[in-house]
Amino acid sequence: MPIMASTLYRDMLNFFRNQFASIVLLALLTALISVVLGHALSPGSEQLMTLSDGTHMGDTADMSLQQLVQQMSVEQQRVLLKASAAGTLAGLVGNVLLAGGLLTMIRLVSNRQPISVLRAIGLSAPLLPRLLLLIFLTTLLVQLGLLLIIVPGILLAIAFSMAPVIATSDNLGAIKSMRLSASLAFANLRLLAPAVLFWLLAKAAVLLLATQFTLVSSLVAAVLLNGLSNLISALLLIYLYRLYMLLRQA
Repeated sequence: MPIMASTLYRDMLNFFRNQFASIVLLALLTALISVVLGHALSPGSEQLMTLSDGTHMGDTADMSLQQLVQQMSVEQQRVLLKASAAGTLAGLVGNVLLAGGLLTMIRLVSNRQPISVLRAIGLSAPLLPRLLLLIFLTTLLVQLGLLLIIVPGILLAIAFSMAPVIATSDNLGAIKSMRLSASLAFANLRLLAPAVLFWLLAKAAVLLLATQFTLVSSLVAAVLLNGLSNLISALLLIYLYRLYMLLRQA
């Protein structure tokens, strides 16, 4: 019997509705961890002020990012690199905790075992190093694909979308999970492509929304926006988990 997209969406929404409070709490908790970690690792305000020293909006408006970086002093480049690395690492840690905690929660709830958010994160601890490497590799490849030409980035996002589910469900390494995910993804493109494309568009919408959050403090806005982004990722992970379970049974 073929797997229907409508069945997957219905199962995803049913699980999300039944575990709404836990999923929202997990999304906000991992968002808070990500924001606090990024704030702790980022350069101080005095260092960030050096990025604007000697530059003017009129001078840099027509410059590419590469030209802008080349115009910076060594100290400014060092501050920019530190800020970029802090944001990347904080986002990576948040995504790993979200994926590990949520996939553990889904597995246990599916086996009719009640579980709290903190316990789900705790039980996912053995999976986190593997997920860290996996999500780092997939994020790097997808970002490179989106930077070079958008279409390869989208195809890579679809290809590796099921890798976290495979790694946690089958206890496989990062490379094997990515390989299996790619083969399954292109064999089931009609089920995966719409969900991943919606996820990418929703993530882009959240980034646009970030520019409108000027009435609340930057910390609160960052947590709320990261939490919303995590909820979108949670919906995709639930969908992917359900799809993979059905593919294993087929």
